[in-house]
Amino acid sequence: MGLDVRREGEHEFVGRNERGAEVRIGRKDAEGSFSPAELLQIAAAGCSAVTAEHLITRRVGEDSRFRVDVSADRREGASELDAVYVKFDVDLGDLNTDDREALATAVDRAIERLCTVSRTLKKGIPVLEEFPH
Repeated sequence: MGLDVRREGEHEFVGRNERGAEVRIGRKDAEGSFSPAELLQIAAAGCSAVTAEHLITRRVGEDSRFRVDVSADRREGASELDAVYVKFDVDLGDLNTDDREALATAVDRAIERLCTVSRTLKKGIPVLEEFPH
């Protein structure tokens, strides 16, 4: 997969894929950029949204819109996140209680089985860096 991150200026980076998409990356408070920790959280929320989309639109309606909020716990001064919270905001007003519960169960199962980002975070994997000598 052709992914890279290039330095554009002081504390300014751009991540790119081979399909032409770009994302600005910077320090925590950099204007117009995501911090790496924010991107990790966005990746978890985005993966959940993509995974659940068909289940939600099939039951709620093809034109339904929904939002996935994400937040994280981080100890003061820590260089790691302790937990990531992904929360769906979708109008289920037209569904009865049983259908709501069935949809929630189906979404949970799909994310548990298919969401690469959440599965990877839960598993915990090595990250191997390489730097020229």
